[in-house]
Amino acid sequence: MTRTIDELLARAQEISSDAERVTEAKLRRVTLPGDAGVLGLITLDNGEDHTKPNTFGPRGLISLNSAIDEALADESVTALGVTGKPFILAAGADLTSIAGGGEDGVRIVAELGHAVFRKLGEGGKPSFGFVNGLALGGGLEVALHCTYRTVCDSAAALGLPEVMLGLVPGWGGAWLVPNLLGAEAAVRLILENPLDNGRTLKGAEAYAFGLADAVFEGADFLEQSLVWAAAVLNGEVVVDRVQPDRGEAWDAAVARGRSIADQKTGGAAPAAYTALDLVTAARTATRDEGFAAEDEALTTLGRTPELIASLYSFDLVQKRAKRPAGAPDRSLARPVTKVGIVGAGLMASQLALLFVRRLAVPVVLADLDQERVDKGVSYVHDEIDRLLLKGRIGHDKANRFKALVTGTVEKSDGFADADFVIEAVFEEMSVKKQVFADVEKVVSPEAVLATNTSSLSITEMAADLEHPERVVGFHFFNPVAVMPLLEIVKGEQTDDATLATAFATGKALKKTTILVKDSPSFIVNRLLGRFMGEVGRIVDEGTPVTVADAAFAGVAPMPPYQLLSLVGPAIALHNVETLHRAFPDRFYVSPALERVVAARKGSYYGPDGAVDPEVEALLEKPAHPVELPAAEVRTRVLSGLAEEARLMLDEGVVTGPEDLDLAMIMGAGFSFWNGGLTMLLEREGLGKFH
Repeated sequence: MTRTIDELLARAQEISSDAERVTEAKLRRVTLPGDAGVLGLITLDNGEDHTKPNTFGPRGLISLNSAIDEALADESVTALGVTGKPFILAAGADLTSIAGGGEDGVRIVAELGHAVFRKLGEGGKPSFGFVNGLALGGGLEVALHCTYRTVCDSAAALGLPEVMLGLVPGWGGAWLVPNLLGAEAAVRLILENPLDNGRTLKGAEAYAFGLADAVFEGADFLEQSLVWAAAVLNGEVVVDRVQPDRGEAWDAAVARGRSIADQKTGGAAPAAYTALDLVTAARTATRDEGFAAEDEALTTLGRTPELIASLYSFDLVQKRAKRPAGAPDRSLARPVTKVGIVGAGLMASQLALLFVRRLAVPVVLADLDQERVDKGVSYVHDEIDRLLLKGRIGHDKANRFKALVTGTVEKSDGFADADFVIEAVFEEMSVKKQVFADVEKVVSPEAVLATNTSSLSITEMAADLEHPERVVGFHFFNPVAVMPLLEIVKGEQTDDATLATAFATGKALKKTTILVKDSPSFIVNRLLGRFMGEVGRIVDEGTPVTVADAAFAGVAPMPPYQLLSLVGPAIALHNVETLHRAFPDRFYVSPALERVVAARKGSYYGPDGAVDPEVEALLEKPAHPVELPAAEVRTRVLSGLAEEARLMLDEGVVTGPEDLDLAMIMGAGFSFWNGGLTMLLEREGLGKFH
């Protein structure tokens, strides 16, 4: 049934919810330079600061429709423009409208978005999308409907991430992108990037990609965009677009996309294949046909368990991540005006860069000799220079950051007035205890002592100190700048002021923080340790590495032995040995892994993508090998994970299953469409967690 826009607007009003943070579309008339006429400039603004981006729910679409209609009806307005509040165009659909819109809510929102957005491109007046910042999903699609687009070079993120959420671009993107840029670009933007941990494009990248016709700097982005728009309207600037190749290249791109979908999802994410079907059809489909197919696809996907899991994951990332369960009252947090870092190796240097960028306070690196200290400080200074070259920071900020980072071989010289000291030294309890004993002699009694340990006991580390209550686990994931998770570990004596300071600091560092009880390997490393231990046992019994790796497409972010190779066999072995000491009945230490580490092999795979023959020779050769099919490997390993997850909840390692899922999504890259871990286990019939 085809509904008129008036019918859609009426239904949208009916399904709208008070939970919607309404993004208003505010119209003003701007006289363009060069006698180019009057531009009806629509600014999207939800009235919140930049931490709460604009989104499109039913009432937001109604507001945008009214603004567009007003501009189109005004004879004095010669062109339209759409932009957003500072740093943000829009972050796409308000997912509460999908979750709470009733049986046909998805269909209503899909059809209305199409009907409203297409007025920008089909309303009879030229239109301009001024992408001034973040533009994801519908935020990018609203610009794609415009006749022309400009983008701010420093825009944080542009993309179509819907497949990661179990959906497809549903407001024109699946038809517009391939018809604008071709199938290869569409596959990358719609499928490959979302499945690559939600990768997005920066503003300058988006321009090079072809999503925008012009790129301008942020300081006066809108002014430059208006001048450019006037030049386009006056004929001084002509935008030429190359027609996409609709021949064999189209088929090849879609085939490559299917290979990516198979590899990344193992067929477990219907949205990926639906998106490819839409791209395939876009080669010959009319605009009406393409948009109708998107409506149908969204309606179908709106009924899948993957969407339910995705909405759950989205809620975790958007809400629970911002209000960590169990965190003390933030008013207890002490200010952090100086940071000390014990160690000057790669991890310590990455921490120094993060602290100085986010906190903008003095950071002191300390190590055993001047050569190591100088190397660590140089690393940070070099990374700051790279940020400057990329235009991510200006000269003044670069100089200020460099001046804030110093080094010392004497902790007494640099740490006496530090409020927060974090150690990043060798993962050995005796070494870390000695470090804290030395630091405690020179810092104030209120200074927080944080450890970046990935597996060792916080309680034991603090046991011999005069003030054990100020020791806290502060476990980052590598690479520090990229991985969003920060596990904050409470020792038996850690007090609330220390814990509150740790959470406040983690928030200032822009990390997703989760409270963890002091327990072996905490959350992510414990679950991954059980995961790899179960896989290692199966391979040692006779199942080939390649079969084991193939069993987890769509479950883990990458196959287990590729993950082990990325982490490093030695680090993986250390983690599982720690867990085996704590839980010898459940955590298996593979003799083959021990031999691989002893042979100093850094990866199970060679440069040709096949298992390294030297590693193959180190694997177990059982007298009676048992080779399991991939499906049995998957079930057996997931059963082990289900047992471990239940035990962790029973032990109070976290406050609830939501924290296990949030940790595995943000720290291990588990997919949104599986709901992290526990919802996947429930769908597989391996336990009840919620």
